[in-house]
Amino acid sequence: MKLSEYVTYDGVGLADLVARGEVTAAELASAAQRAVEAVNPQINAVVETWPAQDAPIPGSTPLAGVPFLIKDLAVAMAGKRVELGSRIAAGNVAAADSALMTRFRRAGLVTLGRTTTPEFAYSTTTEGVLYGATRNPWDPARSPGGSSGGSGAAVAAGIVPIAHATDAAGSIRVPAAANGLFGLKPTRGRISMGPDADEVFNGLAVHGALSRSVRDSATLLDLVHGPEAGDPYAARPPQRPYAQETTRAPGSLRIGLLTRPWGGRAVEPTVVDATLRAARLAESLGHRVDEVEVGLGVDWEEFVLANARLWSTNLVTWIDAFAAASGRPVDDTTLEPEMLAGYAYGQRVGGTEFVHALAMRNSVARAIGRYFADYDLLLTPTLPELPVLLGAYAEGAEGTDGLGWLGQLMHRSPFTAAFNVAGTPAMSVPLETDPATGLPIGIQFAAGYGREDVLFRLAGQLEQAAPWARRTPPVRAGGHDGAVL
Repeated sequence: MKLSEYVTYDGVGLADLVARGEVTAAELASAAQRAVEAVNPQINAVVETWPAQDAPIPGSTPLAGVPFLIKDLAVAMAGKRVELGSRIAAGNVAAADSALMTRFRRAGLVTLGRTTTPEFAYSTTTEGVLYGATRNPWDPARSPGGSSGGSGAAVAAGIVPIAHATDAAGSIRVPAAANGLFGLKPTRGRISMGPDADEVFNGLAVHGALSRSVRDSATLLDLVHGPEAGDPYAARPPQRPYAQETTRAPGSLRIGLLTRPWGGRAVEPTVVDATLRAARLAESLGHRVDEVEVGLGVDWEEFVLANARLWSTNLVTWIDAFAAASGRPVDDTTLEPEMLAGYAYGQRVGGTEFVHALAMRNSVARAIGRYFADYDLLLTPTLPELPVLLGAYAEGAEGTDGLGWLGQLMHRSPFTAAFNVAGTPAMSVPLETDPATGLPIGIQFAAGYGREDVLFRLAGQLEQAAPWARRTPPVRAGGHDGAVL
């Protein structure tokens, strides 16, 4: 299969070709490998690749035979390295598949490699020391976002149609916005974190994916959701497959519009304009859109402080575990300055402070829950600015402590983290671009707990009304002949 043909299909489309015998999974794997060779030198999104290990039966699932990449964090593939983007974990090899990896195999995906992540996923840009900076296919001088920046850049550049991602404060939605992709953060408890963890970042983090089409994300979630034995909780199963929801009419939804972020930072005018255009599009589709104010249940400073305490104390346990396993020191030879700052900050957090941070999680969840008692969805920009230049996060970060670094991350992405804390689903939809630069602008829609169904219905409707598949970045495998489903 030619690369120029390969990149015109989404995952469901490729799997259909395999099912009909028009192409083999091996041919698709070869195309993906050639795509890596063609574009990865320009974007540095893929850490390593390997020969296909799985040979799914054609047509056995809606994604059988589709090439796939996993993030170098939170998912383990037996015999493959999981280094979490950190020198302290370099060379770490998974002894067995994690629960999600087992489900990826059962889904018929053919995993061919792993993608870049910032160190311990502790950033919303992907510029780590271990791998070097990952670059945005729309403009290689800019960041692809993070922490799933490698997956986002790889999908946008046509290496694979869908890739694994995680999200603890926006790490699916931020790269979706920066790379012009669809990305949905599922409800807490929708996908198991097992067996090595019951929850990550005290429930703030979830697994998910980045894709070019809505139906790919919906189909993958259908194939991997549900609890594992021993999980502490699980989201209520959906009433019907999410893939079916993408073609169901959403009805007339009541949508709140929020363009001023929690914390009050300025939003670039081009992003505000794009968000207002998205609101008008929603209205033209029969939805009611009202400007709203949404309380967090705590003030912004308390929100940032509590998140810093939760994040940094978890970081301490991970770093200590890898230091013990590897025999490496915890210092600047193994960790980046921001991680050392977070590690030191986490060591100082007391038990009472940690419990108070968990109480913040409850306060936010209750406040967000009250909002969704009155509205179906909340519409916001995904990010307050266009994709930033590489190096922007480092400006002024010298000497910052763990609280200061977390505050900077929240400042860069103030619309996303509330839904991680609340545990509710949210998606970034690539509806808009900046007229001056052509850079993508993501629009976020958030829903109440367990209501991915509503999000997928709206996403399918938006994709039909304002299709984005033919918008492709300058760095893209197979040229620029456009993309169709």
